[in-house]
Amino acid sequence: MATEGGYTLELARSGKTIAVEEGETMLDALLSAGVNVGFACSEGICGTCEVKVLDGIPDHRDHFLSDDDKAANKSIMVCCSGSKTANLVLDI
Repeated sequence: MATEGGYTLELARSGKTIAVEEGETMLDALLSAGVNVGFACSEGICGTCEVKVLDGIPDHRDHFLSDDDKAANKSIMVCCSGSKTANLVLDI
């Protein structure tokens, strides 16, 4: 599982590539890279940080998306979720 050893985020709209290190949250990596992403609770319950997934398999750790939404892998809560694949492409 990529979340155990880090993974890479590709941001489709901005063209940025960001490494998420082991133990680092996706949100922290995005903010450290200067990406302006909305967030509020940082616990995956409010839905503020939802971002569309274009490629890769998210590791959903939120409590906002339904089981069907999680199975579809169309969006991710960047505050608390990770990636099951080595690369995750987001619509940012």
